[in-house]
Amino acid sequence: MTAGSFEFASHDIVAEEVRAALTDQVIFERRPARLPDGTVAEGLYNAWITLNNPGQFNSYTTEMVKSVILSFRAASNMRDVNAVVFTAVGDKSFCTGGNTKEYAEYYAGRPHEYRQYMRLFNDMVSAILGCDKPVVCRVNGMRIGGGQEIGMACDFSVAQDMARFGQAGPKHGSAAIGGSTDFLPVMIGCEQAMNSGVLCESFTAQKALRLGILTDIVPGLKVDGEYIANPLVETRMVTDEMGRILHGNMKTGEALAGGKALMKRGEMDLSALDAKVEELCGKLLLTFPDCTTKSVEELRKPKLNAWNANKENSRAWLGGNMMTEANLGFRAFNEGNREVGREVDFVAVRRELAEGSKWSQDFIDSHIPGARK
Repeated sequence: MTAGSFEFASHDIVAEEVRAALTDQVIFERRPARLPDGTVAEGLYNAWITLNNPGQFNSYTTEMVKSVILSFRAASNMRDVNAVVFTAVGDKSFCTGGNTKEYAEYYAGRPHEYRQYMRLFNDMVSAILGCDKPVVCRVNGMRIGGGQEIGMACDFSVAQDMARFGQAGPKHGSAAIGGSTDFLPVMIGCEQAMNSGVLCESFTAQKALRLGILTDIVPGLKVDGEYIANPLVETRMVTDEMGRILHGNMKTGEALAGGKALMKRGEMDLSALDAKVEELCGKLLLTFPDCTTKSVEELRKPKLNAWNANKENSRAWLGGNMMTEANLGFRAFNEGNREVGREVDFVAVRRELAEGSKWSQDFIDSHIPGARK
């Protein structure tokens, strides 16, 4: 890379063409940076890293994890990049975590393989936390499980208000120790972290904003050409000066049915989300770059310190868990369906373990949804 007569050294791990050829399920692009008023800042860019696996709710495969690591390293090194935007294709999901099909069909029962995979996952989280540029998570849809973890590793998050947030670990054979058990107590407090990490009850974008894991939310649904607030969320709640619902809970009964009917009339439009993300990146342009980097580094420390203290022993536990509960949980989700469900009979599993049953292939097979008569 050259600038005038000066030739820069490359600090990338691999050449750009090698990174680009790794997978088409992670898109890397540089978009012209814009000031808050929309004016293009000539010669400056924002790097967009986009997960592209919408058929599986933008869950990340092993190859995608490698590509995300290399993409963040490349963006971090780019001298003309102002900020990094981490997002995904579509309007249904930012990311639902690791690819359950790959987990169930390859990693289940192979703890040493999963331990190696978790080295890559840890490096992905660390690549986000170690990026020299501010990282903005553009939450285009669900941010669940490992998707919530990589989202919370970002410095800012802006969401469309139909998005939902949460964990899935104990419901599907894992624990949220890929970042959430580190980040959630720091970001939202111990009690709310316990509720999310153990009970796995998802929550609205409005609640996520109130809890402090979002910088902002914008409407994503248009009805008759006009944006409306999420019609599935109870509107009789406290709102801020912008009219955003800060304490929204999901509607119930007839109100929920009415909200769903209104949804069917509408269409998703994420242009407001794009505008809000561009506005945030534009504000970052109007700061000294090194002072911003140092400020970001310091403000990441509560998350980073917790992450570095726990990531290796978490990796070891997750590897071993692929012989038991993860083996069963991921297979149940992958092999189940709407008819038989995707979760195990937790009471039956607990009862048999309490009676002395051993973890074996027969035990696991017998608890896959639909197997028990």
